Parts: sequence; structure tokens; C-alpha cells
Amino acid sequence: MPIAYFDCFSGISGDMVLGAMVDLGLDLDKLAGALSSLDLEDFQIDAREVMSYGLRATKVDVIVPDSVLVRTFNNIRDLIESSGLPDGVKAMSLEIFMRIARAESIIHDKPIDQVHFHEVGAVDSIVDIVGAAYGIHALGITEVFASPLPLGHGMIRTQHGSIPVPAPAVLEILDGVPTYGRGIPTEIVTPTGAAVIRTLAADFGNAPPMRIQRTGYGAGTKDLGVPNLLRVITGEPMNSPAEAEELAYVISTNIDDMNPEFYDYVMERLLDSGAHDVWLTPIQMKKTRPGTVINVLCSPRHATALKSILLEETSTFGLRTTSVMKKAVEREMLEVDTPWGPVAVKVGRDSDHVTNVSPEFSDCARIAGQREIPIKEVFIKAQELAREALEKRKKGS
Repeated sequence: MPIAYFDCFSGISGDMVLGAMVDLGLDLDKLAGALSSLDLEDFQIDAREVMSYGLRATKVDVIVPDSVLVRTFNNIRDLIESSGLPDGVKAMSLEIFMRIARAESIIHDKPIDQVHFHEVGAVDSIVDIVGAAYGIHALGITEVFASPLPLGHGMIRTQHGSIPVPAPAVLEILDGVPTYGRGIPTEIVTPTGAAVIRTLAADFGNAPPMRIQRTGYGAGTKDLGVPNLLRVITGEPMNSPAEAEELAYVISTNIDDMNPEFYDYVMERLLDSGAHDVWLTPIQMKKTRPGTVINVLCSPRHATALKSILLEETSTFGLRTTSVMKKAVEREMLEVDTPWGPVAVKVGRDSDHVTNVSPEFSDCARIAGQREIPIKEVFIKAQELAREALEKRKKGS
């Protein structure tokens, strides 16, 4: 099942997402057929090949008649829920619209059900958003990652008059997302594009390890002086046992002013929220103050949530993130009957080769305490019995 990496080197908008999906192989007729179940004004979807500064791409346009209809979030929710779209497409579409509604609610200081969608409530934006959700579903993409997002500057005209770029809604939607300035004097990340990628992407950063299968280019409308394209790369994730290694992140922060009693609670929260491992390293900081480094090993999809926990639960003012390649051996558990009682043993394998045989410390400690014998004797005996069991199994096979 493919994963996708959205390379947003010139920003992102709804039509660029839809263009990249079609360029990847999304059938235009099937897309139009699926979207026809929405109770919308008449519209047509047109796709054509274009060139942007020497690069070929697909430009998708949604052709609609002029309309003065203004929709609320409740209108759009009813529209989607009553359609014949797959449940997963409905759920993803509603999540995207909810992100926009929350942002507009904060900006205009109104309850979500009183927020009026102007540009985003228009037919073309609805088609872009629901079409993006349908494209992910139809192309079978199981997970999405994205690059940091570039932002333009200047002013743009909207239904509310002239507003600064990035639009306030974009900044609300992208809270916590890595961004940078491109120096382009116009909007290059639209509210629709921001909401789509914020909903789809498990994390923002470097491309994950994958065997590339296809690349799609979706074209924007404006001439930016550079290729106005969204590049979406799909491929097979390289995280199966046969691939040996997978991308992981190490998130670290230095702390010298936190109650040490808090560390146990923070570590438990991190592990419960998807961290592969958490460890503490003592260090000496400026003015010879003793400090502690909290290190968190995690998959890219959990990185954003784990960063939030560190910022919320510790006294840190900043975090470091490093990409690493993680190799994990396959594991199985055996139980052996020692002369003093059963002990669980963890066995590590790299393909068919046994790399480690490790009795569970808690079982060994319990027996050693109950029987008043050295823990190392229990450990060695359990290890010997486990190796004998593995050798018998090998001969029997």
C-alpha cells in the first residue's frame, strides 16, 4: 500500500492538490461521478497538461456558474453526510472543513455554527476539498507526509476586504506546522491548501524512506516567477522486516529547572502516546548547573503529538529533532520452566538468526527474592533453557 510525500516547494492550494492527484492516475470520470452525489450547483471538472518554467504538470479547473450562495459549516456537513461518498471520504472531508471552521471561528470571534464560508464555501473549493479526500481513497494512499510549508507575503483581496498574507486563517490552521518564508509577494498557501495538508499529513519534514513508484505534479494558477507546482511522490514504505531499517526521529531537550519528580510522569505520558523509547541523560549546563536531556525515539507520525507533550509537561523552551535510521529485530516471547518456577524470555531475531536471548528481569527478581538465591543464577538458568528450547525447535523443523 503506497504512502505519499507532498513536496510543497511553491506552496499548496486545493486545485494544486487535485491536479497532482489526477497526474498520479486518479481517473477524472470516476472523480466527477463520485462528486456528482453532492447536492451542488452544476459544475464541470477540466484537466489539461500545462508547462510551468519547463516542467510538465496537470492543471485542474472546476468550472461553475456564478453564485451568491454562502454556506455555513452545518450546510456543508449536511451536504457531505447526505452524499453517496465512501464513509472514509466523508470523514476526511468533514475534518478538513472543521479545521477551517475552527480557524474562522477564532479569527471572527463567532461560534462555529455561525461562521459563514465565502471563498471556501464556493462550489470549486468544496470540489477541491472533497476531491482531495476522494483522491487519497481512490489511489489507496495509506499515509501522507509533507515538507515544511513556504509562505508568501503582501496583501490579497477577499470578501472581507484586503487582508495580509499569510491569511489569518492559514496561520491558525498551520499552528505547530514548520514553515518558512519564500519572499514571494502573494499568497502561495491558501486556507483550503493549508487545511487539506494539515489534515492529511502525519508529519512535516524530510521525505520518508520509500521505493518511489510515481510522481505527480499539480499546477497552480499564478505566475510566481518560479515553477508554481505541487509535487506528490508516492511509493512503497521501506519499513517492513525485509527492508532492515526505517526512518525515526529523536526529539531532545535540555532541562535544568524542573522538579525531578515530574520525569517519571512525563516519560509515561510519552510512552503511552507512541514513543518507541524515552531515556534521560545527565549533563552539566552553563554556570555548572546539573541538567538532564530528555530523549524521545519515535516514528514520524507520532512526532508532532510527542513534541506537544514535551512543551506542555516540562519547563523547556525549545526542542531539537534529528532524523535517524532505526533497525529493530523481530521479537518473540518464550516461557521456560526453571527449577524454581516459570520465567518469560525475550528472543530477538534478524531473519532466521537468533541475535539475543534475554530473560525478563521482573520474573528473575521475583524468583530470586522468594527462593533467596542470586538473581544471576536464575538469569543464566533461564537463558540456558531458552537456548535449548530454540535448538530443539530448529532440529524439529
